[in-house]
Amino acid sequence: MEKETAIKRIKLRKIRKSDYKQIVELQLACFPGMKPWNEAQFENLTTIFPEGQLCILMDSEIIASSSSLIINFANYSETSSWGELTDNGNISNHTLSGDTLYGMEIMVSPKSRGMKLSRRLYDARKNLAKHYNLRRILIGGRLPNFHKHQKKIEIDEYVSRVIDKKIYDPVLTAQLANGFALKRILPDYLPNDKESAGFATLLEWTNFNYKSKGAMSQIDYSPYVRVSAVQYQMRSIKSFEEFATQCEYFVDASSDYKSDFVVFPEMMTMQLLSFLPNKVPAIAIRELSNYTEQYINLFTSLAVKYNINIIGGSHFCTENDTLYNISFLFKRDGTHGKQYKIHITPYEKKWWGVKGGNKVEVFDTDKGKVAIIICYDIEFPELARIAVSKGAKILFVPFNTDDRRAYLRVRYCAQARCIENQVYTVITGCVGNLPEVENLDIHFSQSAILTPSDVEFSREGIAAEAVSNTETLIYQDLDLGLLDRNREMGDVQTWNDRKQGPYKLTYLDGEKVIEV
Repeated sequence: MEKETAIKRIKLRKIRKSDYKQIVELQLACFPGMKPWNEAQFENLTTIFPEGQLCILMDSEIIASSSSLIINFANYSETSSWGELTDNGNISNHTLSGDTLYGMEIMVSPKSRGMKLSRRLYDARKNLAKHYNLRRILIGGRLPNFHKHQKKIEIDEYVSRVIDKKIYDPVLTAQLANGFALKRILPDYLPNDKESAGFATLLEWTNFNYKSKGAMSQIDYSPYVRVSAVQYQMRSIKSFEEFATQCEYFVDASSDYKSDFVVFPEMMTMQLLSFLPNKVPAIAIRELSNYTEQYINLFTSLAVKYNINIIGGSHFCTENDTLYNISFLFKRDGTHGKQYKIHITPYEKKWWGVKGGNKVEVFDTDKGKVAIIICYDIEFPELARIAVSKGAKILFVPFNTDDRRAYLRVRYCAQARCIENQVYTVITGCVGNLPEVENLDIHFSQSAILTPSDVEFSREGIAAEAVSNTETLIYQDLDLGLLDRNREMGDVQTWNDRKQGPYKLTYLDGEKVIEV
């Protein structure tokens, strides 16, 4: 049984008036010695511009927050103080007719740092700027490490060294990493900020989707999704902790590339059998189910910590004494879903007694709808057709194959699903060997990110491809808008041109019969 209470949930939402006490406690922890919001300021923030006040909760505890307002920057100078730009934190100068989102404050609890929470908040601010069609985001950034260097170097040199990564500043370094550009140094920005000696940096993020008010008809949101695929090496290990370390390395790397999704291969948790006592295959495989809770907790925490959606390969689980091959999607909000492998290979039936699932799941994520088609399932075109009919635009295909011929069955079918349904597929498998594990043979993989085959996409229909049989990571930006364009204007329009007369595809959704 899964222990849901052991799994932390993370959620981004608007700040509420009832959050006042928690927000003040967070300010005191983040900015010791500085005055927190008073009740009148907090009332104004949550009343005048509630959409600009955001927080991140871990379960019910607020662990990070962001406050902002909209101003017309032409009414201010670049050297304006925080008090001038925010009406001393009362935001009575907020105006929806402005052109600039001004970031008043951003905080991350000291005990929750290292989880990329500031990135989530900066991304939320960028979405806010796009939503309100603003030219830019401006922020006045503190320089909390300057006091450590103040006696040796001037402020200009300190900022230059931070930009050149010779000095680390927890605020400026993070702001630059999130796409902000330095405009100037501000003296007397927050006079009572002793750590920064009153200095701050004025930084700008430009909204390239901005449309002049006359030309704007509707707001466009970014259609780009960055995906990573891990070509994972099976090697003997001595504990679950070794497995966790190996997985975290690739999640961390994918997050550093700012990926929205990372996918691991099918059957990757069979690596755990390398440190368990040797038993006949049908018994050994069921022992993996003993690690289900650890597996779920591991990837749930990694998804939250590294701000990335993870397709955790696949894992063998027993439910009511029945063995299933299940792929889990771990979302970066701390929730998860699962897809049962539907078509079971003769090998899985013979050696392990695996049973198949009976439903194609489509998952809602912060980057749109996706589906997981596990290995052999991609060789049955009906499953992909059902997933796409439910709105999926990316099909993730974790697989496990022993030689090139088996791999090519998965590869060719995944490419065909791209063409038939005008969607993207991401395929990845294991490499390496586990000599101690019986009935898990050699591995062959050449991970790839595949596209439809048409003018809008790369010539070979391959967005990215790994070197075969080498442990590695590949990543690529996918433009979901191109799929819409391809369906409307492609040289062929296989999705729209399906004939509904001579044949139909029907499937059961509960007790309801659906036609595709």
